[in-house]
Amino acid sequence: MGRVERIQASFGTRNQQDPALSANGDNLALIVDYNGRPSVQLRDLRNGKILPLRHLSRNQPHSSPSLSWNARYVAVIGQRGNRRLAIIEDRVTGRSHQLVMPRDRIPVRLSLAPDGSQLALQVIEKGQWRIELFDLRKKIELDQPKLRSKSTQSVLGGL
Repeated sequence: MGRVERIQASFGTRNQQDPALSANGDNLALIVDYNGRPSVQLRDLRNGKILPLRHLSRNQPHSSPSLSWNARYVAVIGQRGNRRLAIIEDRVTGRSHQLVMPRDRIPVRLSLAPDGSQLALQVIEKGQWRIELFDLRKKIELDQPKLRSKSTQSVLGGL
């Protein structure tokens, strides 16, 4: 295997954790310290800009970010009062989908399918760890890979 090179330095702050790349590699979600609370941040890796998230700032602290193919959907564990919940923000429509768990189930980690069709959620219930899978197809539009232009395809085809 050849040498692996770092393509970008850190993003300006030292307290970063839980990185999640979009399936197309254009976006990065990470957890950063924001006024003493862990908060999700979404960055466009093509230009380094921080992308706005409308609904997620109200449900801090955050953990376990996950992104769909083009980062249309940002899924994260958030908190409302004393309750932890899974939140999915649709960056195209501006809608937020919240998956509130029964009080005896505490969400810990999640993983969103690249097309946004399913959500795997690790929960603690009565001291036991479990994985639950949720079908989101009736709630959200799928996030499909964007077709590349013919010039991009010809360059990639030569690799």
